Amino acid sequence: MSEQEQQGASAIEAGADLPPDHLSVNLRSPHFDADKLRRGIGIRFKGRERTDIEEYCISEGWVRVQAGKTVDRKGQPLTIKLTGPVEAWYQDLGDAAPVAKAE
Repeated sequence: MSEQEQQGASAIEAGADLPPDHLSVNLRSPHFDADKLRRGIGIRFKGRERTDIEEYCISEGWVRVQAGKTVDRKGQPLTIKLTGPVEAWYQDLGDAAPVAKAE
């Protein structure tokens, strides 16, 4: 068993503290959760750590990012949907935090 598989298996056994599958920073979204966002969520998209993510879904493999400074008529930022592998973890758990990713 590889080291990554061992970490994943031990995280599942320990009742891993993983971020939700779908989360948004937009207050109007049904996927908004202030408590989880307050903890700080790290996102890796296509192997690169990103800090500009507005919304993500791990199981469906997509993220939404703001499209420049453009806003809609209600003043909300316009976003674009990018597809690819998404990984998420809680930043407050440090470097050994369990990572949620699609299997």
